[in-house]
Amino acid sequence: MSERSARSDGGGPAQGHVWGEVVGQPETVATLRAAAAAAGRSVDTAAAGRSVVVDERPASDAAAMTHSWLFTGPPGSGRSVAARAFAAALQCPDGGCGQCRQCHTVRAGTHADVHIVVPDGLSIPVRDMRELVRTAARRPSAGRWQVVIVEDADRLTEGAANALLKAVEEPPERTVFLLCAPSTHPDDVSVTLRSRCRVVPLRVPDDVAVADVLVRRDGVDPAQAAWAAGAAQGHVGRARWLARDEQARIRRSAVLDIPLSVRSLADCFAAADELVGGAEEEAASRSRERDEPEAQALRTALGAGGTGKGTAAATRGSAAQLKELERRQKSRATRTQRDALDRALVDLAGFYRDALTVQTGSQSRLWHSDRETDVRRLARGLTAEAILRRLEAVLAVRTALELNVKPRVAIEAMTVALRLP
Repeated sequence: MSERSARSDGGGPAQGHVWGEVVGQPETVATLRAAAAAAGRSVDTAAAGRSVVVDERPASDAAAMTHSWLFTGPPGSGRSVAARAFAAALQCPDGGCGQCRQCHTVRAGTHADVHIVVPDGLSIPVRDMRELVRTAARRPSAGRWQVVIVEDADRLTEGAANALLKAVEEPPERTVFLLCAPSTHPDDVSVTLRSRCRVVPLRVPDDVAVADVLVRRDGVDPAQAAWAAGAAQGHVGRARWLARDEQARIRRSAVLDIPLSVRSLADCFAAADELVGGAEEEAASRSRERDEPEAQALRTALGAGGTGKGTAAATRGSAAQLKELERRQKSRATRTQRDALDRALVDLAGFYRDALTVQTGSQSRLWHSDRETDVRRLARGLTAEAILRRLEAVLAVRTALELNVKPRVAIEAMTVALRLP
């Protein structure tokens, strides 16, 4: 697990107030604005010599502030973006102006009192959560609140969830916990932990809102932004990736070629190689960008290349820490590969969904409208039942990967099931 101060999300912080980063969620923004204002009033009350008053139960009043929040929504809805914007607003005297030192440091990743937890591997272990809880118990040193953001809270192990639950049940006076998970289902976050949080549901923003933010914030050409927003199905991060990275567009195209290309067993295994190999390549590329700088920074911190008394002893003691860093990096690479595979499977499932839409005569909009010719060709060659079986095979692999089935085994079984008659 990596635990660090708040970070920006691709392309650097946006200009203007922090709420401009929360795309297509006007109701959520209104709720969080009101809560940040209530939090500000409580801090002002404390400055006048009275205790901070914060409701420790999930609040129903839009203007109320609580110690623990749960941001839910499908991938791409902006759970962590909304949580980070809220964190900045809590620290800002003006509720998220985007220009003051508090907003700037939260968005730039240097605020001492905002901590973001992202699992390096497939889960967040209990030892890391206990350490974070100890940090959260301190009084804020540079801002108004200690803010803890747990991205992917659905990856908490049972022990980690229990450690966090104790802190949420008895929160320090000036600490706020912001958890992010796909849904309130018990498989995503425990019922007990959820019951201690105020739930903030988010929806996938529409294509127009996503395209607008790509143009306004990232300087993407309007036509390219519109295409990327549609191809990403409202997922802002993926839309930005598709708009700016040619290799991402190439990989997506290769995935969407699969439904019409698997005509023999050899084709099936080749398609499996394409999917697994592409995910491995993406994970390796990202690892190269991050791993060596991290290792070099740790070696420098441990005194590598230094001289003088005690340097040799410090260097000898660094082997265990470097080994632990390598373990975390390997775990993170595994997670990156699984995430890349999952994105490919979502695209593939969308293709079969489109074919089923055409086959049944539905007027629903196609997910992959840029591949409409291929979608219609597949729909003409298969029955609705056959398309549905293939869609179910793709979705079954997503479940299998969550259960830690070996990716190549699961993907090869899937591509055989996708084989055309």
